[in-house]
Amino acid sequence: MFTRRSFAAMAGAAIIALSTAMPALAQNPIVIKFSHVVAPDTPKGKAAVRFKELAEQYTDGAVKVEVYPNSQLYKDKEELEALQLGAVQMLAPSLAKFGPLGVPEFELFDLPMLFKDRDDLRKITEGEIGDALLGKLEAKGIIGLAYWDNGFKIMTANSPLVHPDDFLGLKMRIQSSKILEAQFEALGAVPQVMAFSEVYQALQTGVVDGTENTPSNTYTQRVNEVQKYGNVSNHGYIGYAVIVNKAFWDGLDEGVRADLEKAMAEATAYANDIAEDENATALQAMRDAGKTEFHDMTEAERAEWFEVLKPVHESMAKRVGADLIRQTYTALGIE
Repeated sequence: MFTRRSFAAMAGAAIIALSTAMPALAQNPIVIKFSHVVAPDTPKGKAAVRFKELAEQYTDGAVKVEVYPNSQLYKDKEELEALQLGAVQMLAPSLAKFGPLGVPEFELFDLPMLFKDRDDLRKITEGEIGDALLGKLEAKGIIGLAYWDNGFKIMTANSPLVHPDDFLGLKMRIQSSKILEAQFEALGAVPQVMAFSEVYQALQTGVVDGTENTPSNTYTQRVNEVQKYGNVSNHGYIGYAVIVNKAFWDGLDEGVRADLEKAMAEATAYANDIAEDENATALQAMRDAGKTEFHDMTEAERAEWFEVLKPVHESMAKRVGADLIRQTYTALGIE
């Protein structure tokens, strides 16, 4: 038989149990493993750390974000499968990575000479086309949260790369992308798919002759130390989609998810604000180092490259989607 005294004792015990459990809950936050393949001091690396800080702040420690840069957990070819299996919760892969996953429409961003500048780019990433592309990932068990800039690409090699004919026969490293393959084939080069973490050694040993990347990635991976020539061609764009495991994301408390979305929005603004500055700083640092001679593409040279590379858009229409390319041309004012 319960008495008032025994009930009070039980209530007191419950309060004590609850108070001791609360610190335990605080000590066991939701863990988000955020894996990426570039150095911590690149725009993506810094943005990942910024997201960590904001996420932990806005959730009052209910979420802990563990950032793993430089392919510490997974290389390029492994990370998407790891996300789908739940081994990691968050990635920011290059947009080119979604082609092999079965969403080749993202290779729209790989089309050479498509974007004149960042204003052009924003019309896509912050518009209906960008939203629709992220929505295509859900069928793969992935939620797309945001686009992060890396920047526009430069070319490097151990021979000058001023005109399209200069690429003839060169082995050029690429990410896995049918469009990037077609780009270098149009230039007369031999594309070589290779993990980002293997590029420096491959260039050093002559396994590949050259590569394309943003200045910040080129500099932080010390590519300029083993390449004599560069062209500031800005011929293509590298960006990332920040993605999460769908089952993990859907299983979060609605309030926690809202806090993380707020953190991601602010981290995205930060990422895209610093990308241009980081690339300009990296390019100047490589110029100052003096190991690589850089050529700045002229308008006449850009027109020459455009004539050679625009047919890649047409040849990839079946893969990327003719309607998608037409919609993009309309959004960008391309005739």
